[in-house]
Amino acid sequence: MHSLLKKCQGLVSLFIILLMCMGCSRVVSTSYNPWEIINLPTEAKLIDIAFVDMSHGYLVGSQTTLLETKDGGRNWHPIKLDLDKPNYRFNSISFNGEEGWIVGEPSLNLHTTDAGASWLQIPLSEQLPGNPISIVALDANTAEIATDIGAIYKTTDGGKNWKAQVTQAVGVVRNLERSDNGQYVAVSAKGNFYSVWQPGNEAWESHNRNSSRRIENMGFTKNGHMWMLARGGQIQFTKPDNSNEWLDTEYPEFATSWGLLDLAYRTPEEIWVSGGSGNLLRSSDGGKTWEKDRDVENVPANLYKIVFLSSEEGFVISDHGILLRYNPTVARINPEATT
Repeated sequence: MHSLLKKCQGLVSLFIILLMCMGCSRVVSTSYNPWEIINLPTEAKLIDIAFVDMSHGYLVGSQTTLLETKDGGRNWHPIKLDLDKPNYRFNSISFNGEEGWIVGEPSLNLHTTDAGASWLQIPLSEQLPGNPISIVALDANTAEIATDIGAIYKTTDGGKNWKAQVTQAVGVVRNLERSDNGQYVAVSAKGNFYSVWQPGNEAWESHNRNSSRRIENMGFTKNGHMWMLARGGQIQFTKPDNSNEWLDTEYPEFATSWGLLDLAYRTPEEIWVSGGSGNLLRSSDGGKTWEKDRDVENVPANLYKIVFLSSEEGFVISDHGILLRYNPTVARINPEATT
Protein backbone atom coordinates (compact mmCIF):
# COMPACT_ATOMS: atom_id res chain seq x y z
CA MET A 1 0.00 0.00 0.00
CA HIS A 2 2.84 2.36 0.93
CA SER A 3 4.60 1.75 -2.41
CA LEU A 4 1.36 2.30 -4.31
CA LEU A 5 0.77 5.60 -2.48
CA LYS A 6 4.33 6.66 -3.20
CA LYS A 7 3.87 5.81 -6.88
CA CYS A 8 0.66 7.86 -7.06
CA GLN A 9 2.38 10.81 -5.41
CA GLY A 10 5.13 10.55 -7.97
CA LEU A 11 2.64 10.58 -10.85
CA VAL A 12 0.87 13.61 -9.38
CA SER A 13 4.20 15.44 -9.03
CA LEU A 14 5.11 14.59 -12.62
CA PHE A 15 1.73 15.84 -13.82
CA ILE A 16 2.20 19.14 -11.94
CA ILE A 17 5.66 19.58 -13.46
CA LEU A 18 4.27 18.93 -16.94
CA LEU A 19 1.55 21.52 -16.38
CA MET A 20 4.11 24.03 -15.17
CA CYS A 21 6.28 23.40 -18.22
CA MET A 22 3.31 23.83 -20.51
CA GLY A 23 2.39 27.09 -18.79
CA CYS A 24 5.98 28.36 -19.12
CA SER A 25 6.34 27.41 -22.78
CA ARG A 26 7.43 30.40 -24.81
CA VAL A 27 6.85 31.03 -28.46
CA VAL A 28 9.84 32.57 -30.26
CA SER A 29 10.10 36.36 -30.06
CA THR A 30 9.89 38.53 -33.16
CA SER A 31 13.22 39.93 -34.30
CA TYR A 32 11.87 43.48 -34.22
CA ASN A 33 8.81 45.47 -33.17
CA PRO A 34 7.19 47.58 -35.96
CA TRP A 35 4.37 48.95 -33.78
CA GLU A 36 4.41 52.37 -32.15
CA ILE A 37 2.04 53.23 -29.32
CA ILE A 38 -0.33 56.15 -29.91
CA ASN A 39 -2.10 57.61 -26.86
CA LEU A 40 -5.53 58.90 -27.84
CA PRO A 41 -7.57 61.75 -26.30
CA THR A 42 -10.38 59.44 -25.14
CA GLU A 43 -11.16 56.63 -22.72
CA ALA A 44 -14.11 55.43 -24.81
CA LYS A 45 -14.10 51.95 -26.30
CA LEU A 46 -12.82 52.24 -29.87
CA ILE A 47 -14.38 49.91 -32.42
CA ASP A 48 -13.47 50.72 -36.04
CA ILE A 49 -11.11 52.74 -38.23
CA ALA A 50 -11.20 53.95 -41.86
CA PHE A 51 -9.18 56.32 -44.03
CA VAL A 52 -10.13 58.72 -46.81
CA ASP A 53 -6.55 58.66 -48.12
CA MET A 54 -3.11 57.80 -46.71
CA SER A 55 -3.12 60.80 -44.35
CA HIS A 56 -6.77 61.49 -43.52
CA GLY A 57 -8.69 59.01 -41.39
CA TYR A 58 -11.22 58.47 -38.60
CA LEU A 59 -11.68 56.29 -35.50
CA VAL A 60 -15.14 55.55 -34.07
CA GLY A 61 -16.36 54.05 -30.83
CA SER A 62 -18.72 54.24 -27.89
CA GLN A 63 -20.03 57.45 -26.30
CA THR A 64 -20.50 59.07 -29.74
CA THR A 65 -16.71 59.01 -30.19
CA LEU A 66 -15.33 60.24 -33.51
CA LEU A 67 -11.59 60.97 -33.78
CA GLU A 68 -9.88 62.43 -36.85
CA THR A 69 -6.26 62.30 -38.05
CA LYS A 70 -4.67 64.21 -40.91
CA ASP A 71 -1.11 62.93 -40.53
CA GLY A 72 -1.52 59.19 -41.13
CA GLY A 73 -2.54 58.29 -37.59
CA ARG A 74 0.25 59.92 -35.59
CA ASN A 75 -2.08 62.45 -33.97
CA TRP A 76 -5.84 62.37 -33.41
CA HIS A 77 -8.37 64.95 -32.28
CA PRO A 78 -12.06 64.56 -31.34
CA ILE A 79 -14.90 65.67 -33.63
CA LYS A 80 -18.19 66.69 -32.02
CA LEU A 81 -21.34 65.92 -33.99
CA ASP A 82 -24.73 67.52 -33.50
CA LEU A 83 -27.00 64.48 -33.32
CA ASP A 84 -30.54 63.90 -32.06
CA LYS A 85 -29.27 61.78 -29.13
CA PRO A 86 -26.24 62.44 -26.92
CA ASN A 87 -24.76 58.97 -26.54
CA TYR A 88 -24.57 56.75 -29.62
CA ARG A 89 -22.26 53.78 -30.04
CA PHE A 90 -20.56 54.07 -33.44
CA ASN A 91 -19.97 50.48 -34.61
CA SER A 92 -18.54 50.82 -38.11
CA ILE A 93 -17.08 53.37 -40.52
CA SER A 94 -16.16 53.03 -44.22
CA PHE A 95 -15.02 55.31 -47.05
CA ASN A 96 -14.99 55.14 -50.83
CA GLY A 97 -13.05 58.22 -51.86
CA GLU A 98 -14.56 61.23 -50.06
CA GLU A 99 -17.90 59.49 -49.57
CA GLY A 100 -18.19 57.84 -46.17
CA TRP A 101 -20.65 56.13 -43.86
CA ILE A 102 -21.00 55.52 -40.12
CA VAL A 103 -23.52 53.16 -38.53
CA GLY A 104 -24.25 52.59 -34.87
CA GLU A 105 -26.81 52.01 -32.16
CA PRO A 106 -29.48 52.78 -31.32
CA SER A 107 -30.13 52.53 -35.07
CA LEU A 108 -28.01 55.25 -36.66
CA ASN A 109 -26.72 55.98 -40.16
CA LEU A 110 -24.47 58.93 -41.00
CA HIS A 111 -23.38 59.89 -44.53
CA THR A 112 -20.71 62.28 -45.81
CA THR A 113 -19.73 63.27 -49.34
CA ASP A 114 -16.97 65.71 -48.37
CA ALA A 115 -14.50 63.44 -46.51
CA GLY A 116 -16.17 64.04 -43.17
CA ALA A 117 -16.25 67.85 -43.18
CA SER A 118 -20.02 67.44 -42.66
CA TRP A 119 -22.21 64.47 -41.78
CA LEU A 120 -25.90 63.98 -42.60
CA GLN A 121 -28.01 61.74 -40.38
CA ILE A 122 -30.10 59.44 -42.58
CA PRO A 123 -33.23 57.96 -40.94
CA LEU A 124 -33.41 54.17 -40.75
CA SER A 125 -36.67 52.28 -40.77
CA GLU A 126 -38.09 51.38 -37.36
CA GLN A 127 -38.68 47.92 -38.80
CA LEU A 128 -34.93 47.37 -39.42
CA PRO A 129 -34.15 43.94 -37.91
CA GLY A 130 -31.47 44.54 -35.28
CA ASN A 131 -28.88 47.29 -34.83
CA PRO A 132 -26.37 48.11 -37.60
CA ILE A 133 -22.89 46.78 -36.74
CA SER A 134 -21.21 46.93 -40.14
CA ILE A 135 -21.21 49.17 -43.19
CA VAL A 136 -19.08 48.97 -46.33
CA ALA A 137 -18.84 51.79 -48.89
CA LEU A 138 -18.83 49.99 -52.24
CA ASP A 139 -19.16 52.69 -54.92
CA ALA A 140 -20.65 56.14 -55.49
CA ASN A 141 -23.92 56.32 -53.49
CA THR A 142 -23.62 52.57 -52.88
CA ALA A 143 -23.15 50.89 -49.50
CA GLU A 144 -24.10 47.70 -47.64
CA ILE A 145 -25.32 47.50 -44.03
CA ALA A 146 -25.40 44.40 -41.83
CA THR A 147 -27.06 44.17 -38.42
CA ASP A 148 -26.38 42.25 -35.21
CA ILE A 149 -28.90 39.57 -36.19
CA GLY A 150 -27.57 39.10 -39.72
CA ALA A 151 -29.92 41.27 -41.77
CA ILE A 152 -28.16 42.71 -44.85
CA TYR A 153 -29.35 45.75 -46.81
CA LYS A 154 -27.90 47.60 -49.80
CA THR A 155 -28.43 51.13 -51.13
CA THR A 156 -27.50 52.46 -54.57
CA ASP A 157 -28.98 55.95 -54.15
CA GLY A 158 -27.02 57.42 -51.25
CA GLY A 159 -29.19 55.95 -48.51
CA LYS A 160 -32.64 57.02 -49.68
CA ASN A 161 -33.72 53.43 -50.24
CA TRP A 162 -32.36 50.12 -48.93
CA LYS A 163 -33.02 46.68 -50.42
CA ALA A 164 -32.87 43.49 -48.34
CA GLN A 165 -30.25 41.00 -49.54
CA VAL A 166 -31.44 38.03 -47.43
CA THR A 167 -34.99 36.84 -46.77
CA GLN A 168 -34.43 36.23 -43.05
CA ALA A 169 -31.87 37.06 -40.38
CA VAL A 170 -29.53 34.46 -38.89
CA GLY A 171 -29.99 35.25 -35.18
CA VAL A 172 -27.96 37.22 -32.66
CA VAL A 173 -24.28 37.30 -33.61
CA ARG A 174 -21.13 38.14 -31.62
CA ASN A 175 -19.28 39.37 -34.71
CA LEU A 176 -19.65 39.50 -38.47
CA GLU A 177 -17.14 39.94 -41.31
CA ARG A 178 -17.44 40.66 -45.05
CA SER A 179 -15.00 39.46 -47.72
CA ASP A 180 -13.83 41.54 -50.67
CA ASN A 181 -16.20 39.62 -52.96
CA GLY A 182 -19.28 40.26 -50.79
CA GLN A 183 -19.43 37.01 -48.83
CA TYR A 184 -20.26 37.20 -45.11
CA VAL A 185 -19.45 35.00 -42.13
CA ALA A 186 -21.21 35.49 -38.79
CA VAL A 187 -20.39 33.87 -35.44
CA SER A 188 -23.35 33.15 -33.17
CA ALA A 189 -23.61 35.03 -29.89
CA LYS A 190 -22.60 31.98 -27.84
CA GLY A 191 -19.89 30.93 -30.31
CA ASN A 192 -21.39 27.47 -30.83
CA PHE A 193 -21.97 27.79 -34.59
CA TYR A 194 -21.23 30.05 -37.54
CA SER A 195 -23.16 31.01 -40.67
CA VAL A 196 -22.07 31.95 -44.19
CA TRP A 197 -23.90 34.02 -46.80
CA GLN A 198 -22.95 34.61 -50.43
CA PRO A 199 -24.42 37.22 -52.79
CA GLY A 200 -27.40 35.76 -54.64
CA ASN A 201 -28.37 33.35 -51.86
CA GLU A 202 -31.73 33.92 -50.20
CA ALA A 203 -30.66 32.72 -46.74
CA TRP A 204 -27.67 32.09 -44.50
CA GLU A 205 -26.08 28.63 -44.38
CA SER A 206 -25.31 27.55 -40.80
CA HIS A 207 -22.47 25.27 -39.66
CA ASN A 208 -21.72 23.72 -36.27
CA ARG A 209 -18.36 24.56 -34.74
CA ASN A 210 -15.77 21.90 -35.51
CA SER A 211 -14.23 21.55 -32.04
CA SER A 212 -15.31 21.58 -28.40
CA ARG A 213 -14.04 25.16 -28.01
CA ARG A 214 -16.40 28.06 -28.62
CA ILE A 215 -15.65 30.27 -31.61
CA GLU A 216 -14.28 33.71 -30.78
CA ASN A 217 -14.00 35.30 -34.23
CA MET A 218 -13.90 34.47 -37.95
CA GLY A 219 -12.97 36.20 -41.18
CA PHE A 220 -11.61 35.83 -44.69
CA THR A 221 -8.19 35.62 -46.28
CA LYS A 222 -7.43 37.66 -49.39
CA ASN A 223 -8.11 34.63 -51.61
CA GLY A 224 -11.58 34.08 -50.15
CA HIS A 225 -10.75 31.28 -47.72
CA MET A 226 -11.68 31.51 -44.04
CA TRP A 227 -9.90 31.62 -40.71
CA MET A 228 -11.29 30.84 -37.27
CA LEU A 229 -10.17 31.81 -33.76
CA ALA A 230 -11.51 29.67 -30.90
CA ARG A 231 -11.13 29.88 -27.16
CA GLY A 232 -7.99 28.41 -25.67
CA GLY A 233 -5.72 30.03 -28.26
CA GLN A 234 -6.84 27.95 -31.26
CA ILE A 235 -6.45 28.97 -34.91
CA GLN A 236 -7.80 27.15 -37.96
CA PHE A 237 -7.75 27.86 -41.69
CA THR A 238 -9.81 26.31 -44.47
CA LYS A 239 -7.96 24.13 -46.96
CA PRO A 240 -6.32 25.95 -49.91
CA ASP A 241 -8.08 23.66 -52.41
CA ASN A 242 -11.43 23.47 -50.57
CA SER A 243 -12.85 26.41 -48.63
CA ASN A 244 -15.52 24.15 -47.11
CA GLU A 245 -13.05 21.92 -45.23
CA TRP A 246 -10.80 22.92 -42.33
CA LEU A 247 -7.13 22.18 -41.73
CA ASP A 248 -5.94 20.87 -38.36
CA THR A 249 -6.13 23.17 -35.37
CA GLU A 250 -3.03 25.23 -34.54
CA TYR A 251 -1.89 26.50 -31.13
CA PRO A 252 0.58 29.37 -31.64
CA GLU A 253 1.22 29.49 -27.89
CA PHE A 254 0.10 26.29 -26.24
CA ALA A 255 -1.64 26.45 -22.84
CA THR A 256 -2.03 30.21 -23.05
CA SER A 257 -4.42 31.85 -20.59
CA TRP A 258 -5.36 34.75 -22.84
CA GLY A 259 -7.81 34.74 -25.73
CA LEU A 260 -7.26 35.37 -29.43
CA LEU A 261 -9.48 38.20 -30.63
CA ASP A 262 -8.65 39.13 -34.24
CA LEU A 263 -6.52 38.17 -37.25
CA ALA A 264 -5.39 40.18 -40.27
CA TYR A 265 -3.10 39.72 -43.28
CA ARG A 266 -0.41 42.35 -43.91
CA THR A 267 0.75 40.48 -47.03
CA PRO A 268 -0.48 37.21 -48.58
CA GLU A 269 1.97 35.34 -46.28
CA GLU A 270 2.37 37.60 -43.24
CA ILE A 271 -0.36 37.26 -40.60
CA TRP A 272 -0.85 39.13 -37.34
CA VAL A 273 -3.10 37.88 -34.52
CA SER A 274 -4.10 39.99 -31.53
CA GLY A 275 -5.42 39.02 -28.14
CA GLY A 276 -6.05 40.00 -24.56
CA SER A 277 -3.47 41.61 -22.28
CA GLY A 278 -1.37 43.18 -25.01
CA ASN A 279 -0.62 39.93 -26.84
CA LEU A 280 0.37 40.10 -30.50
CA LEU A 281 1.53 37.19 -32.67
CA ARG A 282 3.07 37.15 -36.16
CA SER A 283 3.47 34.47 -38.82
CA SER A 284 5.62 35.08 -41.88
CA ASP A 285 4.70 31.81 -43.61
CA GLY A 286 0.91 31.87 -43.79
CA GLY A 287 0.32 30.41 -40.34
CA LYS A 288 2.77 27.47 -40.32
CA THR A 289 5.01 28.94 -37.63
CA TRP A 290 4.48 31.76 -35.14
CA GLU A 291 6.46 34.30 -33.15
CA LYS A 292 5.45 36.80 -30.50
CA ASP A 293 5.99 40.57 -30.34
CA ARG A 294 7.00 40.96 -26.70
CA ASP A 295 7.62 44.70 -26.95
CA VAL A 296 3.86 45.32 -26.72
CA GLU A 297 3.17 42.84 -23.89
CA ASN A 298 3.29 45.64 -21.34
CA VAL A 299 0.59 47.65 -23.12
CA PRO A 300 -2.19 47.81 -20.50
CA ALA A 301 -4.98 46.96 -22.94
CA ASN A 302 -6.73 44.21 -24.83
CA LEU A 303 -5.97 44.30 -28.56
CA TYR A 304 -9.40 43.93 -30.15
CA LYS A 305 -9.04 44.60 -33.85
CA ILE A 306 -6.28 44.65 -36.49
CA VAL A 307 -6.71 46.62 -39.72
CA PHE A 308 -4.14 46.81 -42.54
CA LEU A 309 -4.95 49.51 -45.09
CA SER A 310 -1.95 48.40 -47.16
CA SER A 311 1.24 46.41 -46.59
CA GLU A 312 2.81 49.52 -45.05
CA GLU A 313 -0.21 50.96 -43.19
CA GLY A 314 -1.87 49.22 -40.29
CA PHE A 315 -3.43 49.73 -36.88
CA VAL A 316 -4.38 47.67 -33.84
CA ILE A 317 -7.41 49.02 -31.97
CA SER A 318 -7.41 48.48 -28.21
CA ASP A 319 -9.08 49.87 -25.12
CA HIS A 320 -7.96 52.47 -22.54
CA GLY A 321 -7.26 55.08 -25.21
CA ILE A 322 -4.40 53.19 -26.85
CA LEU A 323 -3.83 52.61 -30.57
CA LEU A 324 -0.93 50.70 -32.15
CA ARG A 325 0.30 52.08 -35.47
CA TYR A 326 2.32 49.94 -37.89
CA ASN A 327 5.52 51.85 -38.60
CA PRO A 328 8.46 49.69 -39.77
CA THR A 329 10.67 52.79 -40.11
CA VAL A 330 10.94 52.97 -36.32
CA ALA A 331 11.16 49.20 -35.77
CA ARG A 332 13.15 48.29 -32.68
CA ILE A 333 15.40 45.23 -32.56
CA ASN A 334 14.24 42.68 -30.00
CA PRO A 335 17.15 41.21 -27.98
CA GLU A 336 14.99 38.19 -27.04
CA ALA A 337 14.47 37.14 -30.64
CA THR A 338 16.63 34.05 -30.28
CA THR A 339 15.05 32.81 -27.04
